[in-house]
Amino acid sequence: MSVRVRFAPSPTGNVHIGNIRTAIFNWLFARHEGGKFLLRVEDTDRDRSTPEALRAVLDALNWLGLDYDEEPLYQSGRIEAHLAIAEKLVQDGHAYKEDKGGTGKGECVIFKMPGKDAVYTDLVKGELRKEAKDLKDFVIVRSDGTPTFHLANIADDIEMRITHIIRGDDHVENTFKHVAFYEALGVTPPSYGHLPMIVNAQGKPYSKRDGAAFVGDFKEKGFHPDALFNYLALLGWSPGDDREKMTRQEIIEAFTLDRVKSGPSQMDLTKLTHMNAEYVAEMTLDDFIARMKDVLAGTEWALNADESYFRKVAELMQSRTHLYSYASGWKYFFADDFDYEEKPVNKGLKKDGVGQVLNNLVAALEGIDFLTAEIEKVIHTAEVAAGVKQGKLNFSIRVAVTGCATGAGLYETMVLLGREKVLKRLKYAADNFCG
Repeated sequence: MSVRVRFAPSPTGNVHIGNIRTAIFNWLFARHEGGKFLLRVEDTDRDRSTPEALRAVLDALNWLGLDYDEEPLYQSGRIEAHLAIAEKLVQDGHAYKEDKGGTGKGECVIFKMPGKDAVYTDLVKGELRKEAKDLKDFVIVRSDGTPTFHLANIADDIEMRITHIIRGDDHVENTFKHVAFYEALGVTPPSYGHLPMIVNAQGKPYSKRDGAAFVGDFKEKGFHPDALFNYLALLGWSPGDDREKMTRQEIIEAFTLDRVKSGPSQMDLTKLTHMNAEYVAEMTLDDFIARMKDVLAGTEWALNADESYFRKVAELMQSRTHLYSYASGWKYFFADDFDYEEKPVNKGLKKDGVGQVLNNLVAALEGIDFLTAEIEKVIHTAEVAAGVKQGKLNFSIRVAVTGCATGAGLYETMVLLGREKVLKRLKYAADNFCG
């Protein structure tokens, strides 16, 4: 049997990472098994399904490299086929029509559960059972004549010849109903596997309140798509060893559903950012520069930068760029009208004696070869004269010349900025921030 799986998003808004992780697991399973990964757009919600939301889904799949193998199926184009199945179930005695609730608005079609205990073997959770008394009949066609999720979902999975359904564990209860539905139609149900929920540090469902939660958020914040793919693939699945950073091909080769965890998976943005930094550091310099120019497109100070100088800045900063968006903080390399951050200024500059030390440095730096070793000697001499420990002045100097608390090596940064800019900024900081 050739494996056929699907990702079936509803294009009603942004794509949550929980949904895209489901897509990743389906894609990996299909690629590992040599099967097909298919896309179905569940666009029957006429009020909320929009072209913009559909574009968000397609953009997310494309950005993460989740290619599908056949033309997408749009659920809204199959309503007649859905209703035909409902009518067949009524004729065969597996469903019935009823003015549900006595509203007089029209008849619903209701699927009749078979009145027996339900059992199926979940590919992740093992054997699951439910007693007949807990399995109620359910609506498959609304009184307005539109099919419900249950009917459309199963009808389209049959049409697409889906062999395995890998979805979130919020669908476990639905699967008891769906297995009975398949049996009523005389069709062998697909194999089901339900993925664990993604939670925050408190064990609650991960949401926008916890940070980036939609695929578009991660793209805007400057994450590398391969890093997000790698991280989400390991969120609820393990290759069986200690590997964390893996190539896409390595993940494909190792991916099996028996290694999917049944318990919730905690989203850790700090860990993801660390992994992202590794991916960025391994990019070729040319690729990194191209990506930074995309990020900085429309930024005047970047557009006007000398190509050779921009390359030197990128080379210095690549290993310190954990997210692409960090490039927006490079302004101090290219222009003097950058912002000084309040907290670093208060910590590093607004202290007694710092202004005098900076002025002394200006005089000492004027007469040396402006190289890292020579700059380091001058700063160490200034520290001895000020009676502070070696390295203690570096923070104040960094804030004076860059306006921020972190960055590349201080001496390398000063060399790249050049003597003229460094001396000008040391004087400016001494005159404007120091007591």
